[in-house]
Amino acid sequence: MFKKGITVLLLSFLTAFCPGQQVRPSGSSEIYRELKTLKHLPKVLYLAAHPDDENTGLLSWLVNDQNLETGYLSLTRGDGGQNLLGTEQGAALGLIRTHELLEARKLDGAQQFFTRAIDFGFSKNTTDTFKQWDENSITADVVWVIRKFRPDVIICRFPPTAAAGHGQHAASAVVAEKAFKLAGDKNAFPDQLKYVNVWQPKRLLWNTFRFGSVNTTAENQLKITVGQYDAQLGMGYGELAGLSRSLHKSQGAGTQSVAGIKTEYFTHVAGEPAKNSLLDGVVKTWTSKGNSDIDQALDKIISAFNFNNPDCSLPALLALRKKVMALKDPELKKDKIKSLDRIILSCAGFMGEAVTNQPEAVAGDPYNFKLNLIARAENPVVLENVKWLNQSESFNRKLSKDSLVTIEHGIQIPADAALTEPYWLARPAVNAATFSVPNDTLIGLPEAESPLNVLLDLKIGGEKFQVKLPLSFKKLDPVRGDVVEALRIVPALELKFTQPLYLVKENEDLQVSVNIKVNSNKAFGNGKLNLMYNGERLGGAEVSSFNGKDITVDCVIPKTKLASILSSRLQLDAEYVTDGIIYNKKQVLIQYPHLPSLQYFAPATVAVIKGDIQSTVKKVGYIQGAGDFIPEFLRIAGIQVDVLKDEDFYGNPDGGNGSRNQLSQYDAIVLGIRANNTEKKLGRWMPFLWAYVKAGGNLVMQYNTNQDATVSQLGIYKFNIANKRVTEENAAVTFLNPNHKLLNFPNKITADDFNGWVQERGAYFPDQWDAAYEPLFEMHDTGEEPLQGSTLYAKYGKGNFIYTPLAFFRQLPAGNAGAARLLMNFLSAPKN
Repeated sequence: MFKKGITVLLLSFLTAFCPGQQVRPSGSSEIYRELKTLKHLPKVLYLAAHPDDENTGLLSWLVNDQNLETGYLSLTRGDGGQNLLGTEQGAALGLIRTHELLEARKLDGAQQFFTRAIDFGFSKNTTDTFKQWDENSITADVVWVIRKFRPDVIICRFPPTAAAGHGQHAASAVVAEKAFKLAGDKNAFPDQLKYVNVWQPKRLLWNTFRFGSVNTTAENQLKITVGQYDAQLGMGYGELAGLSRSLHKSQGAGTQSVAGIKTEYFTHVAGEPAKNSLLDGVVKTWTSKGNSDIDQALDKIISAFNFNNPDCSLPALLALRKKVMALKDPELKKDKIKSLDRIILSCAGFMGEAVTNQPEAVAGDPYNFKLNLIARAENPVVLENVKWLNQSESFNRKLSKDSLVTIEHGIQIPADAALTEPYWLARPAVNAATFSVPNDTLIGLPEAESPLNVLLDLKIGGEKFQVKLPLSFKKLDPVRGDVVEALRIVPALELKFTQPLYLVKENEDLQVSVNIKVNSNKAFGNGKLNLMYNGERLGGAEVSSFNGKDITVDCVIPKTKLASILSSRLQLDAEYVTDGIIYNKKQVLIQYPHLPSLQYFAPATVAVIKGDIQSTVKKVGYIQGAGDFIPEFLRIAGIQVDVLKDEDFYGNPDGGNGSRNQLSQYDAIVLGIRANNTEKKLGRWMPFLWAYVKAGGNLVMQYNTNQDATVSQLGIYKFNIANKRVTEENAAVTFLNPNHKLLNFPNKITADDFNGWVQERGAYFPDQWDAAYEPLFEMHDTGEEPLQGSTLYAKYGKGNFIYTPLAFFRQLPAGNAGAARLLMNFLSAPKN
């Protein structure tokens, strides 16, 4: 992931952030930082709209230089963004980006929070944003986070104006100011006060910026110098920030690690203005709170800290713990005891894990676990008791220094154990812009704590500690070494259609296949597979017992039943009924090398496109870009798709017939979304693509951006990509030349084909182009000027070149028939 030298420099820093399924000691430098943070009382909350909006350089400085507890509140989880890693969109992408943020926070040391807001895609102003977002509920979520985290200073990344560059960005500033003013008001959101107290931060600031040509900084603003070198990290905070931000891999947010100091600028928004520092007028020390004894104790602990033997600090830390436990402020006590206990366990060198060798488990089934424990302190850690979910066992056993203790125990997963999935995806969303959360106290959390834990009662120097060890899966990977992840609870049976989408023509039966995956060892009786549409059974099959083996069931839905459904898109729901239980969920499993295995469950459904979608193409070449569903869609449609490689352009170096260019065999060639940003060989391939078009081929290029472009001029004739877009998915579409061949062959395209689009019409439209291009459509968002750059067509020799930033990558997975018909027309364009 990182260059070897950087990895070595970060080793001591990363030890604090080993897999969350284990309790592991922090390294000495991290313990030292945590001690200094314990001495500082102020907290800072940074607030913006999306993952990767945060100023990681400032976060790194606040945490590691100023030793302040710092959090980043992202209103959304980035669900509406684009994905450079794969085809995940929507909820799945939001889950990926949530954990990329958590990985970033492990590096810069800040905490992470979210609201219930869903990123519904680009919006152009706050008016558009609040048509989707419920301003009151999001404000309530921000108030909740403020009251729970209790920051003294809140910093916005964006202003509430057009300078924010995105309606959701500007909306984050609007919500921040409202929440800042309401968090201390006992009459605002009073239901929250059952769990938290009101809290009024000292001030709200805007962290002004220079983004491209937009400069909102000024010399009369509050200025802070950041980016200083940290000898314990072996790098400056700007370098650390680059590593942290580069973990937003799905967004393609790789960032340089820039050494050296820089200036951050801030302007006042609300509260008490700051004249000299972010923390003007804020209570900073324990002494200022009337607890000088805690200040003095921490000074001595920090001064005497032994980096080689951190356990030498245990007696003083245990004495300090008694002082903190005597605090009269219950919130401050709870907060600081949590930090202090983490430090004490780290100084004791304590590690614990409760692991099994299976990644998945079923509620009610038994599994064998190993409890691995070790401590590395002279002052012994005593294991007093272990609670194995539903039964306790007394031990009263000293953990000998640096000697691993392993205890094997069988655990039966509770019959009512919930499936392992993100709390915000456990229920259907309230609407397209708001998640449903089963328990309001979960709001703000990046993820819920595991409900399945082995509880340890420990004693260190007479003080008692309780440690939670989540039930986990552990394996030895030949490349990665030890892999420790959450044990994932899954249903006894899962259902999944074998295709992500089906196409069926008029007057034809629909043939579908459903895989039934068995996760439990228990025997199942005979069952019935039902395929439903709007509550009506369209088809299915009787299934005899299958003895613990996965099976695939083939079903036919007769054309007579399909004929009664007028929609061109329908959703089939699958359910399997056996022993009086209905199973109707499919697992969505996401696995990337930089993240833990991620899982959630969705209804076992599939989209079906019904109708005659004509095509003349048999074979398509595809140049990979970022994640795109087009290759899979075309294969479902019966078209051969080959992913093009070097040899397809240059020929086979071994000679023979294969030594010549292979492009002429393709009826069309398609470039995946952002291919010019991701495929670094594209510049060498472009001359061959132009020759292919000139000889009579069809080249269809999807949207690209100007960021990190491989080729400066993408088109056969010049066009200029701009950040022009139509975000209203139902925006009216005008056909500039209804008789154009691309709109009439082999499918007649009408306005109806633009019905039912999702999230947007398209993005990154060209705003200028050569006269050789012919625009096909005109469209625009409400109140804006008409745009004609959604599809550009040009003849070249005998062939056709089409540049289309229309959002096919969103429409095809959603089963939009009109988008499918239009794409087939582009691929089937006749020679000139």
